[in-house]
Amino acid sequence: MQAVVQRSDFGKLIAPTYSPAQLIPRKAKGSLVWDQSGRQFVDLAGGVAVTGLGHAHPELVAVLREQSETLWHVGNVFTNEPVLNLARQLTDSTFADRAFFANSGAEANEAALKLARKVAYDAGDAKRGKTEIVAFHHSFHGRTLFTVSVGGQTKYSEPFGPLPPGIRHLPFNDTRAALDGITEATCAVIVELVQGESGVRPASAEFVETLRARCNEVDALLIFDEVQTGVGRTGELFAYMGYDVIPDILTTAKALGNGFPIGAMVTTERLAGHFTAGSHGSTFGGNPLAAAVAGKVMEIVRRPQTLEGVKQRHDICMQRLAEINSRTSVFAEIRGRGLLIGAELGERFKGQSAKLVEHAYAAGVFTLMAGPDVLRFAPSLVIPLDVLRGGLDALETAVVQFASTSE
Repeated sequence: MQAVVQRSDFGKLIAPTYSPAQLIPRKAKGSLVWDQSGRQFVDLAGGVAVTGLGHAHPELVAVLREQSETLWHVGNVFTNEPVLNLARQLTDSTFADRAFFANSGAEANEAALKLARKVAYDAGDAKRGKTEIVAFHHSFHGRTLFTVSVGGQTKYSEPFGPLPPGIRHLPFNDTRAALDGITEATCAVIVELVQGESGVRPASAEFVETLRARCNEVDALLIFDEVQTGVGRTGELFAYMGYDVIPDILTTAKALGNGFPIGAMVTTERLAGHFTAGSHGSTFGGNPLAAAVAGKVMEIVRRPQTLEGVKQRHDICMQRLAEINSRTSVFAEIRGRGLLIGAELGERFKGQSAKLVEHAYAAGVFTLMAGPDVLRFAPSLVIPLDVLRGGLDALETAVVQFASTSE
């Protein structure tokens, strides 16, 4: 019989790349989580925007159980039925014609960036210097060496130099900078439609339209990183559907598997053709277990009541957060799309988002940071309304306590 593990074991057993909370969740159902001591929490964090349908969703449990008794893994020397069905769902419901599957958002972005470079190479443009990738300050695209270099946060990339060359960073939401900085040397532009990790900052329609127009002018590919915003998070199936803009490549992960690791890159027939057999791959990408779960996720999220419910829950969150702020004056701004919401701390409370998250734990609710100054919320898209309101009530208790103890 295995010994019961404790939070103190983390420092002895796990590489210190994370600093997890002191509590250890043991089980979860829907939007409720229980720790080792049996204490109950309302989950407004969603595993960092992953469990879009909550924990242990019965339809997902059923399909996982069925697939686990049928076929787990065959490798990419074969295809499989679940991955073909999932690819059809993604292409039928988006601009795309083809899909590539990986295990994470970082890997999906890696595939997108490699494809962009391959397109330029095949056209002979790389020899003429058309290899530059444009990204934006404060962006986040993953933790591989390539994607962390493309991400616009030096705190994540600086220790790992020398970094891959040919990457330029521009100010986010700055149309003038985009027009000037995207040039004939640019092969691709990658952008988050909501910058999640750096403060929940939505891209403006003007900015996104400018990126599309400028990419058309210089023959660059436009990549939308929808790792965090995809699969219903913003109230559309994908966030780009709320803009009058179509990308060339889209990446997604997180909520696609609702916690089962899977990522996807989707693109057009023309561009996908530049990935020939052996030019890219993933041992576990598109395995039957992950694809079966993701296929059911897509089916549930595409139901009209699911996406309509996101908008209803957004309104509840925004109204309740405004009420909390009217009482405490802790937040300078509350912003976001759908159920990806950020509450930026006012000047008096700058740098204390981690402390507020701890107060939320004490009040019985899970929230997230989005940098040192922003509290982030990414609850289940289908969180019951009474549970959501209860979680926001607990948050109010936390915010009041935080405000009274902060200098």
